[in-house]
Amino acid sequence: MGRARDGGRRGRDVTPKAAACCAWLAGVGFGAPCVYALVHFGRHGEVWTFLGFPTYGGGPFERIGLRTSLPLLGGFLAVCAAETCTGWLLWRRRPVARPLALAILPAEVAFWAGFALPLGFVLGAARTALVLMGRPGRTG
Repeated sequence: MGRARDGGRRGRDVTPKAAACCAWLAGVGFGAPCVYALVHFGRHGEVWTFLGFPTYGGGPFERIGLRTSLPLLGGFLAVCAAETCTGWLLWRRRPVARPLALAILPAEVAFWAGFALPLGFVLGAARTALVLMGRPGRTG
């Protein structure tokens, strides 16, 4: 049988879409609860607790003296929004998507580490590997 009708491109097309899904999972998965955490913190002055665990508090940030605050939560929400937008750009194969996905990674890593969010590292590593596997300028 030979090559598929799409000229063998099908396997390559999956990479940016898979990277986009990783970005969306992290961006929305951490960003949506962060919105609630911001509201809760603003109203009550304390970190929101979910299933007995403090969300966005009590982690390494606090151990180094950086207490949870509205600006800190707002900064994390902005990073989550940037990651969600990056996912859209990756899905659409926009040229700016690859450098943006790599550029936001240091801020993401800082927040994932500071808030003790291990799943962020898994999704970030997967997204980064998928982004690096793709070739710049490839269309399809």
